Amino acid sequence: MNIIQFKYAIEVERTGSISQAAENLYMAQPNLSKAIRELEETLGFAVFERTSRGVVPTRRGEEFLKLARGVLLQVEQMEALRDDEPGNVQRLSLSMPRGSYIADGVARFIEALDAQTDMRLSIKETNSVQTVNNVLSGRFRLGIIRYRVQHEAHFLDFLDEKELTFEQVWEYDYEVLLSKAHPLAGEQPLDPARLEDYIELTHGDKTVPHLASLPKTAHRPGDCENRRILIYERADQFEILSRIPTTYMWTSPEPRAILEQWGLVQKKCASNRRYRDVLIYPRRYTLTEYDRLFIDKLFDARNDIAFGNR
Repeated sequence: MNIIQFKYAIEVERTGSISQAAENLYMAQPNLSKAIRELEETLGFAVFERTSRGVVPTRRGEEFLKLARGVLLQVEQMEALRDDEPGNVQRLSLSMPRGSYIADGVARFIEALDAQTDMRLSIKETNSVQTVNNVLSGRFRLGIIRYRVQHEAHFLDFLDEKELTFEQVWEYDYEVLLSKAHPLAGEQPLDPARLEDYIELTHGDKTVPHLASLPKTAHRPGDCENRRILIYERADQFEILSRIPTTYMWTSPEPRAILEQWGLVQKKCASNRRYRDVLIYPRRYTLTEYDRLFIDKLFDARNDIAFGNR
């Protein structure tokens, strides 16, 4: 039993698939299957079982994987001790939602680094469930997840189950982002029912833990199921909103620089779309000097918008 086998097992858990895990690990599927089998033989119990949902941990497998993640985290922290010395590598590993104020915080963080010193930064924009998986797998040490306040119980149960620490970053109402040339750009206040005549942009990979247990919600003004474009990259949304003035998008409050750069406006709208962004990391993880610097810059970016300095 060794650290490499732990990493293999955690990747299988993350993907729910031996074949996908093998592809992600750049190894042949038979070799990964053999490594998992040897691990299980050493442990004396099955870590995974095959179900209609894919490859999932057994009850004892879940306990093993929690311990394995803790071991890997401790090993990484021991290896990172050398980075605490002045002049060594500046690091940040962050999985985050597609939010402009968060990206602004990342840019401020990078500006504060020593450009003459080595740096290893890894930043990924994705949905909240994938961010949780990214942090659990050890690929990223920090995560920021975004969820509707009405779904909070599902997310907090999920985080507690996965033994993750969470701290609120910001709670806000989604606003409507559209081109200055949009027919509704001058309306104040903006009636959400008016949006039904236009094309909505939305991120196509939104997910909620334990989704099957969520009650179905009624149709709300501004929900245009048949006039919707699904996108997966934040840059795409600005390009489309700027060039196609019949589109709009619900987003977190945007920095003024983004609005000016793309010729956009953002409108408050009574819609019951209250969101919360939450910082997450493993319970056994100790924030580094650079983690804390990023968090400071993140809150600076948030405050500039929240307190009217957009």
